[in-house]
Order: sequence, then C-alpha cells, then structure tokens
Amino acid sequence: MKNKKFKLAAVALLSMVTLAGCSGGKDIVTMKGGKITDTQFFDELKKSSTSSETLVNMIIQKITLDDYGSKVDQKEIDKQYASYEKQNGGKKAFEALLKQNNMTANQFKDNIKQSLAFQEMLKSHIKVTDADLKETWKTYHPQVETQIMAFDSKESAEKALKKVNDGEDFAKVAKSDSQDTVTKEDGGKVKFDSTATTEPTGVTVPTEVKEAAYKLEDGKISDLITVQNQQTGADSYYIVKMVKNKQKGNDYKPYEKELKEIFEQTKMSDPTFQQEVIGKELEKANVNIKDEQYKNILTPYLPQKETKTSDSKTSDSKETKSTDSSKEETTESTK
Repeated sequence: MKNKKFKLAAVALLSMVTLAGCSGGKDIVTMKGGKITDTQFFDELKKSSTSSETLVNMIIQKITLDDYGSKVDQKEIDKQYASYEKQNGGKKAFEALLKQNNMTANQFKDNIKQSLAFQEMLKSHIKVTDADLKETWKTYHPQVETQIMAFDSKESAEKALKKVNDGEDFAKVAKSDSQDTVTKEDGGKVKFDSTATTEPTGVTVPTEVKEAAYKLEDGKISDLITVQNQQTGADSYYIVKMVKNKQKGNDYKPYEKELKEIFEQTKMSDPTFQQEVIGKELEKANVNIKDEQYKNILTPYLPQKETKTSDSKTSDSKETKSTDSSKEETTESTK
C-alpha cells in the first residue's frame, strides 16, 4: 500500500514539473537526455498555492528564533522530548516513529525549541494586572490528587467502571485496563489544577474531566465522562477517582503564580492575540521582501493603519460647502 502511494506521489510530481530547457543552478536530478536543477525545482515550487504560506511561516520562524530562541532553556526542550518518548512507547519506539516520518531526534528537538520560542514571543507581549488575576480567580481550582483511566471505546470504559464500582482496586484496574500509557503503570495517578501543568508532565486532562473531578469528594469515583475530540469528532471516555480535593478559600493572593500562568495560557491560545503579536514583531523586524511575487504576502499580518478614504474626503467637502452655504443664507437674511 505504501509503494502505491509513493508511485502516485511521484507521478503527481512529474506531471507538475516542466522540464524546461533553461539552465542554471545545481543539478539535483540527472537522467538520459536531461537534468533537473535546483533553480528549476524552486521555480516550480513557487507555482504551488501553498508557497506563500510556507514563506510567511519561514519568516515568522526566523524572527521568533533570532529574537527569542535564547530565552528557551535546553532543559525544557529535553524534558518535553523525554515526555514525547514516554508517550510513544520509549526511546527505541519513538526513534523508529521519527524515522518513519523522515525526521531525526535533533530535528524534532529543533521543532520543540521553535514552539517554545514562539511561546516566549507571545508571553513578552502580555502584561498581567490585578484585575486580570481577580477575573481568573473566579474559575480557578487548586491542585488536586486523582487517579484517572482513559479509553477509546465506551464498552471498555463501562467494563472498567463496573469493576471499580463492584469493589475492585482502582489502581489495579487502571494498570490492567486503562489505555493511557503514561499513567496506567502508576495506577492512573495524576495531579492537576486549572493550569495546563500536570504531574506527571505530558498528561492531557480534558476540561470536562477536570470539571467532573472538582465536584468529587475524597475517595469518590465519577460516572463515565465522555470527551469529544474537536478536530476528529471521535469520542474518548474517562473515569476519575478523587484522592485529595482542595478548596481554594476566599483569598487569591496565595495562588498569584498559578493565576498568572492561567491568564497567560489563555491569552497565548487566543488567535486574535497571536495575530496582533505576529504583526508587531514583523513590523519591528522591518522585513523587506525582494521577490515581486511575494511582495504583499505579509500585508494581512501587519497592523492596519487608518487611512482617510476619498469618500470621507468627499463627505467632508460636502459638509464644508453646506456650512458655507448656510453662512451665506444667514448673511443674506441679516441684510
């Protein structure tokens, strides 16, 4: 099946590339009676409908790494990489997965650095006020200790729920039945609060699961919690046992650090805010595109400056004439 896909892709590529007689550039393909140079290849790639988007992404990535890459801690890169390894079956399994996708470990770490640098760029444009913290406090919940099981099928989840409701040890059932590879070996233990931070790291706890957990008393087990993936539409199923819940009280001051993190996370995930930041950074970098084809690709991203239109000028002119006319009438009337 893979070979068929490769052949189809090759045919599509050959049909796209015009083997023009022009020369220039380094040879990337040679064959009987001809060759393909990198210049020819680049010229064909420029005709792609996605070439403008690719160039925009390259510009943003360049600015991000140049200005904010130094703020990224290598320890955080390694930490995230280790988390991806664990989620994908360990070192060997993850390296095999990378190889299947024509990627090395270093390239994947570069991607992590790029992502973290982008976050640093967004964060540099955020100023958190006391009003922001108080507003965030309204929906904040302190860290809780739980045990969680996750499933792809409702049938498997229902069987596991019946076991724990019938008195079987939650940790034992999690080890044997849960499909969350990161937590199952430790009996499904997860600590989380309203931020995206979890213990262990790399565990995703959906909002629906958090909200259900906060309502549980210590030692209580939830009903089946259904979570729909917004991208694929597929359902996944969760069971939560509350180990130690914690009420937040009435004073937000002890939780300022967590509240700031939540506000920043919410702000950084806002597409409108991201667009504003990108626009400001592009303007600051004074990007000058030399290729006429791509001259205006950054226009949608740059801050829009207000300009006085010809219509408004015409309107202003009419208002002025109207005022002058009124003055003349008044003068005539006075006479």
